[in-house]
Amino acid sequence: MGRRSLHTADELRELIVQASTDLIHESGLVGLSAREIARRIDYSPGTLYNSFDNLDDLILTIEGRLLDRLLDELDTVPGDSEAHERVYRMADCYLNFAGGNPRLWNLLFEHHIPVSQTLPDWYRQKLDALASRFEQVLRPLSKGLGDDEARRSARVLWSSVHGISSLAVADKLSIVSAEEAPVLMRNLVGTYLAGLEARCSTAG
Repeated sequence: MGRRSLHTADELRELIVQASTDLIHESGLVGLSAREIARRIDYSPGTLYNSFDNLDDLILTIEGRLLDRLLDELDTVPGDSEAHERVYRMADCYLNFAGGNPRLWNLLFEHHIPVSQTLPDWYRQKLDALASRFEQVLRPLSKGLGDDEARRSARVLWSSVHGISSLAVADKLSIVSAEEAPVLMRNLVGTYLAGLEARCSTAG
């Protein structure tokens, strides 16, 4: 326990997050426990609760960092490409990111906070930021729709892209289709854009 005086509170928090992330990469959520985290960083298990309220708080922090990385990746999609192509690239980027981080991605679905608790505001803001990325990329293609309808429509696409990505990462996609994930993703986006175009022309 001699390392205790070597770390500030912020440094200790980072040690805990990194050790926990490593454990999730190795064995998923099932391998995460306060005792194992403490063993990895050479502190007592109780030390974890000086930095986080509980394991749920710690896991949400890890999820939040994953969402931040996803947002950064989506922001690399070129903004000067043709509007339809940009939507395809956004969906492909989402799928590739999920596939490159399988254990952490599955964490978003395996982890459930108790019913008595609510998601913290900062976490909801990250989810809203993800939705806004799809709203932004679809804005040039949603002319003629009201703001609420355009926002709802973008969230439908986001949910669908997220669903295919998650099924692919969980190796469950073969249950619903023999096609590979990139093929299904492009079919999804193409069908969605065709429907959106038809709705906009009707609204106009």
